[in-house]
Amino acid sequence: MSANTVKRKGLGLGVTAWLLGILFFLPIAWMALTSFHSESDAATNPPSFGAALTLDGYREFFGTGGGASPWPALVNSTVASVSSTLLVLFLALPAAYALSINRVRKWTDVLFFFLSTKMLPVVAGLLPIYLFAKNTDMLDNIWLLVILYTSMNLPIAVWMMQSFLAEVPVAIIEAARVDGARLPTILARVVAPIALPGIAATSLICFIFSWNELLFARVLTGVVAETAPVFLTGFITSQGLFLAKVCAASLVISLPVLAAGFAAQDKLVQGLSLGAVK
Repeated sequence: MSANTVKRKGLGLGVTAWLLGILFFLPIAWMALTSFHSESDAATNPPSFGAALTLDGYREFFGTGGGASPWPALVNSTVASVSSTLLVLFLALPAAYALSINRVRKWTDVLFFFLSTKMLPVVAGLLPIYLFAKNTDMLDNIWLLVILYTSMNLPIAVWMMQSFLAEVPVAIIEAARVDGARLPTILARVVAPIALPGIAATSLICFIFSWNELLFARVLTGVVAETAPVFLTGFITSQGLFLAKVCAASLVISLPVLAAGFAAQDKLVQGLSLGAVK
């Protein structure tokens, strides 16, 4: 294969990647532009790209016009997402260690069991969980969401961490054991630093899943434990115009996830590609 052919193929792949990136970015750009329009301009079809810009949608979202404040919902989402992600990591790391490095018997069956827990439709478990929460006075409690998000993300985290920890050199762990290190020390000071990209990727995915979850939050919370996605649905009404306000709220609520992804993008790429190239 000639150098010119290789160069043309590389240029074609680069152009294709840029086109796909722009295609995926267009809905976000459209939402951002719509959030700065008035409700009347946002409701036009086709959209009015040259309409005057305004911050009315953001004022409505932040409650400056007399509406409800979004800060309690944002705090609840932060508490539920961060707490559940930390719990998932605390539980998934030793489980993945037992399934990848110090392997238990029939470890493949254990992994399949973790995967099988994700085969049940979420809505199928909604009624039993609701009855349990009602009988234990856990409705509208943020810590119930923390427990649910932890149990929902744990199987995914164990699967991801197992593949990441399988790349950790066993010789380093054996050397730590010879030096007298116990399991907690090995996990914290040997395994975790080596598998840090994989841990970062797992953390980000669990955080995104928890932050975006709507079904359980919608059914099991009310006013006290309302999360940001539930708060967002309150802007959608059967009467009146709400498109610009919803776009503004969606953009603000998406910012923590976008910021976390941007901050951890190098670790995310390293973690997701860990072990792909020897």
